[in-house]
Amino acid sequence: MTEELKPTADRTSRRTMVGTVVSTKMDKTIVVQIERMYPHPKYGKYIRERKRYHAHAENGAAKVGDTVEIMTTRPMSKLKRWRLVSVVSAAIDRGAEVQDIAKI
Repeated sequence: MTEELKPTADRTSRRTMVGTVVSTKMDKTIVVQIERMYPHPKYGKYIRERKRYHAHAENGAAKVGDTVEIMTTRPMSKLKRWRLVSVVSAAIDRGAEVQDIAKI
């Protein structure tokens, strides 16, 4: 009688974005800043827009300055609706720790 639930295309393909970590001061939470540029509709001048997202980072692999990929998830708190997928590239001043991040 009951059918097995199968993952749909909406469930498996979630929205992802790449941005820079600007804060790691909270426990298991990072703040990621996404920057995009788009032309003004009337004047054509490019406008730089920055937006910040709170993301869940369980293991604390991301540090300030890292470029990370985040993905939408269920609401975890008042502000957290994203989770850390991977560290795309480490910050320049974290030279020795880059190899450790790649192993995670």
